[in-house]
Parts: sequence; C-alpha cells; structure tokens
Amino acid sequence: MRTIRTLFVFLALAIPAVLFGQISVRIAIGPPMLPVYEQSICPGDGYLWTPGYWAYDDSISDYYWVPGTWVLAPEEGYLWTPGYWGWGDGGYFFNDGYWGPEVGFYGGINYGFGYFGEGYGGGRWNNGHFFYNSSFNNLSGGNFHNVYNERVENHNESRVSFNGGSGGIVVRATSQQEAASRQRHLPPVAAQTNHAQAARANPEQRVSVNHGKPSTGATTIPIGNNDHQAAAPQRTTEPRATAHPKDLPPIARPEPSNSGNAKADQKYQQQQNKLITQQTQERQQLQQKQDAEHQRTANADTQKLEQKHQQQTQNLAQKHTSQQQSLQTRQPQARSSGAGGRK
Repeated sequence: MRTIRTLFVFLALAIPAVLFGQISVRIAIGPPMLPVYEQSICPGDGYLWTPGYWAYDDSISDYYWVPGTWVLAPEEGYLWTPGYWGWGDGGYFFNDGYWGPEVGFYGGINYGFGYFGEGYGGGRWNNGHFFYNSSFNNLSGGNFHNVYNERVENHNESRVSFNGGSGGIVVRATSQQEAASRQRHLPPVAAQTNHAQAARANPEQRVSVNHGKPSTGATTIPIGNNDHQAAAPQRTTEPRATAHPKDLPPIARPEPSNSGNAKADQKYQQQQNKLITQQTQERQQLQQKQDAEHQRTANADTQKLEQKHQQQTQNLAQKHTSQQQSLQTRQPQARSSGAGGRK
C-alpha cells in the first residue's frame, strides 16, 4: 500500500538544546522494520559507526534507506546519537541525529552494533583515541591496539524503526538522556548529509522498489576526512572550534540540480543562491558586531568575550547548516519508472 501523507508539510523551530534538530515533514504511516545487514569493516582510529535508518522523500512520497557507514568523528570525545522517527500531532516526524560528548535519546530504537535503544556499547574515548568494543564492531584485518571486549546486555530484540504511535516503541527519555540533550552538540557533518542525499537519489533504496529490504544496507567506504589513512592513529591538529565568522570555511555551493525538470531546477537554484546570499550577510553582520565589541572591551575581559563570540559563531554555523539541510530535502529529484506505489 502506498504511503499516505498527511496534508500538511511544514517547517518548525528547532529544539533549543539541539539547535539544528528539525521537524520538516509529518507522515501518516511509520517507516518499515529495520532491515538486517552486516556492518562493514572499521577503516581506522577515530571512525565511529553511524547505523542505517529510514528517511523520507516528500517529492515521491516514499521512504528510502540511508546505509550505515563509518564516519570520522568531528571532534575527539564526541559520540553519535542516531536520529529516529517519533509520533506526534497525528503523524510521524524525524528527529535528526547529532554529535555530542554523550549519547542522548534516540527513541529506544535497536539499531544494532552497540546502539540497542539506550546509550552506546560499541566503544568509548580514552586519551584522545577511540577504543572499540570488539563484541559489536567489525575489526577484521585491522591492526587495532585500542580494542577491548565487553558484552552488553541487550533485552531489546525489536526491529521496529519508530517511537510511539500504532505499533511503535514505547519508551521515553530518561533524566540522564534529557541532560545529555542540553550539552553542546554538532549537527551531522557535510559528508553525512551528502551520504543521505546519495541514498535519496538511488531508486533501489526506496521502499517502493526494495519492499523494505534494501540491496545496500551499509557502505564499505567510510565518509569524513578521506585524507586520513585507514587505521592511522594520527588526527588533525588544527583547532575545530571557531571563534569568529571570518574564520569559518566558505559557504559551500551545491552542485546544480539536474532532475530533468528545467523549471524546478531553476527555482531550486534561485533558492540556493538566495540562501547563500542571506547567510553571507548574516556572517558579515555578526563579524562587524564582534569587531565593535572587541574595540570597546578591555584586555582583561578578552577571554570572556572570545568565549561569547565562539558560542555566537557556533550557533550561527549550526543554524546555517540546518537551513541548508532543510532546503536540500526539497531538491528536485528525477522520477523513475520504479517509483510507483507499493503493493
């Protein structure tokens, strides 16, 4: 049966503690069961497993599978909290995953490989290196010294992929998970966004084609900073925290859309250009404000001011990332003959 959409599609404000988390679409029917698949081999030190999940393409009214993959952590000490589908206001909506110092709430979903519905048993950080629990990670053939073996009790055998609603997981966030949601977070890195976009463009990942059993459950090629050699322990030493907008990398301009619908592609390109212009102006305005504050501030208060500016800049960067991700979900997609309704 074809997925029935609710008649309203809307953008909502982000959860303040998460900043970049967003609700973009509500769906009347929840995603399929989680498929069974094998984890690819860990490529090296600092890569963390991000499990596969069902995403939704509103342009074709269909769920699609985003394969699990290894991702280079954006900062030492950071862990991945998977996104999840939850029920609310008469429909299912997706809560974005994020990076943070602790694993937060991800709906009680058993994604496997250490993500059994609560916390993460696949590994932990220690002295700048990530130590892998060999019980839940595929370390075959790798020369890993940062390994331990620890079994984690898993009483959740469900493959249900959503929280709440009819047939969903009935779990609510604990006080510890709520506290974790208020910590500093980072949104999915650009490579993760591109990874999801590639899955969206692949008809074989759609439920209407694979009937809930995607041909690619996990990717064999890791994503992130690919200049890191596999199994190499060294990490970049450049600081990742940015204090001022002028220190941020240039705003990336996505590749032009080529869906075959020239009018839709042109409209999407105009939206991209407008957003980039707006974000560039916001960077300039914040930089001018920070420069003026530096001129008025005594040297003794510089450190405190820099901390304030760093937080402002991070908030702006996270806001812009959220805006880009939201716009990318509306990118025109080429329709294929295999994207018809489900049986």
